[in-house]
Amino acid sequence: MYYLVKFVVRMYFTLMYKLRFEGKDNIPEDTTVIYTCNHRSNADPPLLGCGAKGKFAFMAKEELFHNKLFAWLIRSLGAFPVSRGKGDTAVIDTAVERLDSNRSLMIFPEGTRSKDGKVGKGHTGAALIAARSGKPVMPVGICYGEKLKFRTPLTVKFGKPIDPAEYCEISDTPNPRQLVKLKNRYMADIKHLVEGETETSADTKEEKTDE
Repeated sequence: MYYLVKFVVRMYFTLMYKLRFEGKDNIPEDTTVIYTCNHRSNADPPLLGCGAKGKFAFMAKEELFHNKLFAWLIRSLGAFPVSRGKGDTAVIDTAVERLDSNRSLMIFPEGTRSKDGKVGKGHTGAALIAARSGKPVMPVGICYGEKLKFRTPLTVKFGKPIDPAEYCEISDTPNPRQLVKLKNRYMADIKHLVEGETETSADTKEEKTDE
């Protein structure tokens, strides 16, 4: 069921857009990963899923699970609910469990869709999950023009995997300042993939920019 739906979705997007993938060889074969991607439209999760290897999981707002049929569909594709405005401890635990059960995780760290196509500052949620699980972070850039239209040239770019142990201690209670450094690194990589700017090392970032 999972792979059938994934195949159908990929065929749909291949027909709808001039879809290309770059850097898929960068995705590790021997472990699950945390895909961190820029966010421009509701099409981003399936677009990323078309290029991702193996099975994956992703967070979806709780309201999407109110319809039983739709809830069954997205659960079968790896979705799990997130309640806005509530503590995220259970969500983090679920994310780590998915990674440990052979599903890669899909996260859009900006937290909201970009209106101008530029990559925002991002949040440390993916860094926390990486620090707790020890799984590599895969920066991804979804790149196209101003609007997503029929037969729009669209490229999904996969960057180099980031080892979280190079930036923070792998622990259930990682250092917040170390999480900021890891977050700055994957956001810089995403920005480089999308906008072509010079990649900036997280070590040169000022933590105060995230206060």
